[in-house]
Amino acid sequence: MNRRNFLRNTGFVAAGSLFVPAFMKPLEAMALDELSLYKNLVVVQLSGGNDGLNTVIPYGNDIYYQKRKSIAIKPEEIIKLNDMQGLNPNMAALQEIHDQGWMTIINDVGYPNPDRSHFRSMDIWQTGSDSNQFLSTGWIGRYLDSNCQTCKFPYTAIEVDDSLSLAMKGQTKKGIALKDPAALFRNTNDPFFKAMLQNDKEHLDEDNLGYLYKTMIETSSSASYIQNTSKIYQSKSTYPNSGFANQLKTVSKFISSGLKTRVYYVSLSGFDTHVNQIGQQGNLLKQYSEGMAAFLKDLKSNNKLDDTLVITFSEFGRRVEQNASNGTDHGTANNMFVFGGKLKKQGIFNAAPNLSDLDTGDLKYQLDFRQVYGTILDKWLDVNNADILNKKFNTLDFI
Repeated sequence: MNRRNFLRNTGFVAAGSLFVPAFMKPLEAMALDELSLYKNLVVVQLSGGNDGLNTVIPYGNDIYYQKRKSIAIKPEEIIKLNDMQGLNPNMAALQEIHDQGWMTIINDVGYPNPDRSHFRSMDIWQTGSDSNQFLSTGWIGRYLDSNCQTCKFPYTAIEVDDSLSLAMKGQTKKGIALKDPAALFRNTNDPFFKAMLQNDKEHLDEDNLGYLYKTMIETSSSASYIQNTSKIYQSKSTYPNSGFANQLKTVSKFISSGLKTRVYYVSLSGFDTHVNQIGQQGNLLKQYSEGMAAFLKDLKSNNKLDDTLVITFSEFGRRVEQNASNGTDHGTANNMFVFGGKLKKQGIFNAAPNLSDLDTGDLKYQLDFRQVYGTILDKWLDVNNADILNKKFNTLDFI
């Protein structure tokens, strides 16, 4: 096997970018039995633009049923949370989570001058930018750049995926993307990999290969730490058989084994429901809810729920009125979910969407999404949100 084929087959380079960050440093001196006492943040991305109005349903507002004659959820099927709003019936697994006080729903989260493009709006959410501002770094990446107390450690941020989202990329530091720590460990212990590191040190000074070889050296040490630390924990909890649940199971394993990570990032896609929305969204919400419920109960059983905060977002919501294809088109403001064992305000955080006061058929946002980010940065990750978000945002009282 030649060098080019090895690099391609082991997955260290894809789509012109590295999965493993350059800031990773060896950790052989770290004791594997030193468990993390950090507060953990888990970010869940629902890709495609989830329909928030059929997720947290304003069943107490007649306009909802007037605007959605064939896709509205029947009142008797809704999991009612108060006199105005309730959960989609496919989210039954979260009813216990809500009743335990581990869940907060924030309504009408968005930003000024919203963009209805999937790609652009996702960039705005991932970078924390204004709608007319284009940033090349993500809000979590800038947190990594901030030299916070724990950012000196490797793998401060891990995305359970094959590629790294813009949210996780900073100017000088990046998160790491991996689905399977054992596979990364095997790749870095491949005899050809080791021989290449030993014999090709002259490449460290080459402009086009130097960064790659330095990263590979650092990755070898990091992969060993991740594998050796996480393999000591075996979950006793049962998770649903879905890709999303497997992502959360991996995160739980990392958290419960004491991996020194502050931020985890997972995603679930398929929410662009222009046609025949009911079945498609219902299946996805079921996967999301059952996976999330198993994850939170797993954390609780390991005494990690109080130290973990989970947020869920989508790049935009959908228009209030359904379309002619029994679906919904791209909209604006949406709800966010927050989960954890130490929530200050549980249940529904703020007023339900006002369906009688729309912006050309779309919801008006009540809260800027960067107020949610700012709250997490200030109160959970212990950094000044203005340093990360480029201006100060007022915080909220959900934590």
